[in-house]
Amino acid sequence: MPINFLEELKWRGMLQDIMPGTEELLNNEKISGYIGFDPTASSLHIGNLATIMLLVHLQRAGHKPYALVGGATGMIGDPSFKAAERSFLSEETLEINQAGIKKQLMHFLDFDSPVNGAVIVNNYDWFKEMGFLQFLREAGKYLSVNYMMSKDSVKKRLETGISFTEFSYQLLQGYDFYYLYKKYNIRLQMGGSDQWGNITTGTEIIRRKEGDEEGYFKAYALTTRLVTKADGTKFGKSEGGNIWLDPERTSPYQFYQFWLNQSDEDSHRLLRVFTLFDQAEIERLEAAHAEAPHMRIMQKALARDVTVRVHSEKDYELAVKASEVLFGKATLDTLKSIGAGDFDVIFEGVPQSTISRAAWRETANVLDLVSTATHLEIYPSKGEARRAIQQGALSINKTKVGNPETQLAEFELLQEQFLLVSKGKKNHLIRVTD
Repeated sequence: MPINFLEELKWRGMLQDIMPGTEELLNNEKISGYIGFDPTASSLHIGNLATIMLLVHLQRAGHKPYALVGGATGMIGDPSFKAAERSFLSEETLEINQAGIKKQLMHFLDFDSPVNGAVIVNNYDWFKEMGFLQFLREAGKYLSVNYMMSKDSVKKRLETGISFTEFSYQLLQGYDFYYLYKKYNIRLQMGGSDQWGNITTGTEIIRRKEGDEEGYFKAYALTTRLVTKADGTKFGKSEGGNIWLDPERTSPYQFYQFWLNQSDEDSHRLLRVFTLFDQAEIERLEAAHAEAPHMRIMQKALARDVTVRVHSEKDYELAVKASEVLFGKATLDTLKSIGAGDFDVIFEGVPQSTISRAAWRETANVLDLVSTATHLEIYPSKGEARRAIQQGALSINKTKVGNPETQLAEFELLQEQFLLVSKGKKNHLIRVTD
């Protein structure tokens, strides 16, 4: 059964701004709505995922979602709340970025539904043939400079300077809404709260070009809150920068760990914004978490749901396995179950050494392996290595080593080429090569 779109956004805490009349429209009609995504990178990040969820819920409510990939607006750059002018991207880069974004959007929306299947459009398709004079007549005629300068996104840049190019961005986005309204009868534009000024520019262009009927608006707008941490800082970045949806930029393991490491305070809201759990399920998870906070029930549910939907069930299972190997109670059987191709993913960032198969065969025992004899220098000296082994601080393939003279023949090479040495909680991967 379809959900009520606005009621869903309200209980999830995802509704920020909304134009008068939008609720009546959504409750009385099945409409089309859209969100724009400029191709500033070849991948979307989890900040974008919060707005993608607006389209997901719109479609779940029986309405038709459109995703606009801004091939034209991406050439300009949105000045909204940016401290400085964006650098121009080449057409080749923009094409690569557009292809990456389109591929990712297909993970979340149903494009095959005969009733309200999702559609992707590109504003370059209608701007590429439009000349400058035509654009001024079609869009620039209908908005005053005073109106455009009143937008918060522009006001903040007037102090430091804003080019005519970026100043005109809101006209381009506003005309997008007009074009989509005329061609596809799209009545609603959505986005993050930082886009409110650009979005309402579109409703204003439609109002002025199409005329008013008393008490009747033709186009509507709503935004969702920007996701921030409990302390008010920006959400969605790690030490390495953005958390991307592209596994080449942020591996599924790193992606999973990001969600798993969220605070209890933040996880309450993140469950509502980023998962499809219903209200009863989220409240059940919160209650279970409150009884045993050390189990991190909310974070595990959050990390699983988002990782599976962004990547896959297989990637999620590998991420869990990696967590067990690096931080948990993995066993030799866990290590044996890891495919050869997955070792590089799991042990990315873990110190690694390589020795030849001949050197492996010539190494007599564990003591020689982990000290200077094989040039691996896991321990700086034989004396330190011997003491660590005798104190039970060394494991090989998750098995404690108690005797420095233990023969290497007792240990099986994982996938015939890997050996995992653990110094307490620190791991070191040895790769044996031919």
